[in-house]
Formats: sequence, C-alpha cells, structure tokens
Amino acid sequence: MIDKRNNDIDVDIPNDAYDTGKDIPTFRAYLIAIVRDSTGKVINVHKQKSHSPTANFIGLLLPLSWFNNTGSSYTITNVASGTCSYKPGIGSSPPGIAYPSTANNYPVYIVTIQVGSGSQPNPSSAITLAAPISNGSGSGQLLYYPASLPASVIVSGSSAYFYISQEYTNQSGATITVTEVGIILQLTLADSSASSTPNCGNILIWYDVLSSSVSIPNGGSLTLYYTFTVNP
Repeated sequence: MIDKRNNDIDVDIPNDAYDTGKDIPTFRAYLIAIVRDSTGKVINVHKQKSHSPTANFIGLLLPLSWFNNTGSSYTITNVASGTCSYKPGIGSSPPGIAYPSTANNYPVYIVTIQVGSGSQPNPSSAITLAAPISNGSGSGQLLYYPASLPASVIVSGSSAYFYISQEYTNQSGATITVTEVGIILQLTLADSSASSTPNCGNILIWYDVLSSSVSIPNGGSLTLYYTFTVNP
C-alpha cells in the first residue's frame, strides 16, 4: 500500500502508484425504501448506502483454507440465540451448506427482510433486530409478503447486480414507523458423516439502521429493496 511512509523512501515513486481514483471500491450495497399511502400514491422514497454485514455473514465468507489450516470451526448464532458449528471441508462428501428444501417451506435461502422499530450501535454483533415488527394485522404489526429475488444476476455494461425486495402493508389501524432493517436466511448444513442434517435456523446476515425513519400510514404499504452491485 502507498501511504505517508513513502516519504521516507529515497526513490522516485511512479505516478501510477499513487491514488488516481482507480481504487474506488468495486462493490456497493444500497437500501431503498418506498412508502405508499392507502391509495397507492408514493409519499416517501428513502435511499442510503448499506454497509453492515453481521459477524454471521463474515463467518460464512471465511475461506476453506482457513478451516483446513487451523482445524477450527465457526460458531453461527441464530435469531433465537441458538448456535451451530460451521466447518466446511474437502473430500468426496464434504460438510457444507445444503440447498434449502421446499418441504421445509424454504425454497430459497432468504427467508425475509425483517423490519423493526429499534436500533443497535454495533451491527456486526447483531444476531436479531433490536425491536422486530411482527407479521400480522394487529396493533404494531405489518403484513409481510414473501421476499422476491431475480432469477439470475443482472448484467449491465461492466456492472453486475442482484437485488432482494419485499413488500409490507399496514392494516394495524395506526401509523407504524420503521427504523431498522435486516436480512434473515435459513441455514442448513449438509454433512454426510452426521446422523442428521444440522439445522442452524434463521440467522441475521445483514443489518442496517435507517439514517432517517420511514412511517407507513394505516392502509399504506412499504417496499424495500436491497441492491448489491459489482463495478457500480
């Protein structure tokens, strides 16, 4: 890396070694919230950069070489504070992440984009939302519709992206304010040596506190989009 210590090196540093603007991150994530009133009219659009993967997400990204070289496993904590041990390996039938089963009502990994009315100062340590808003039409509740994902990664020029979206309607009888959002997936581990397939349950992998809250009026709706882009 080129930094201020280069001032101590008694050689000429070529110009292309300095920051020329080409080191802009090639990955960006955005969270977009669209609020509509009871007639379907858009009354608020909120957009912010999203930058809060949780420790669970980071653990799932650890390279296979780390597990093989250290002999360690990674402990994943689900939203109910239960834990499971994640340790992929190499072999004819190595332990790994099993594809979701439609028989268990999880045809995709993503279970929901959960919304809440609280906040947390350290998103990396979050295992659940601070104050989740439950699914329903009662007081303080929102009706959750299934999360939607594109059939494939979308390529546009030099960029590639995918998104996760979900809609919610407010039939609670009062305005509901959302201040936090999190992506929750269902994780099942496949291990041919185990007597049963370990089910890690629902785990929070991404968490954001909204930079400004959004309020959904009674009879209105909220649509959320998480967009992840490479080479934006």
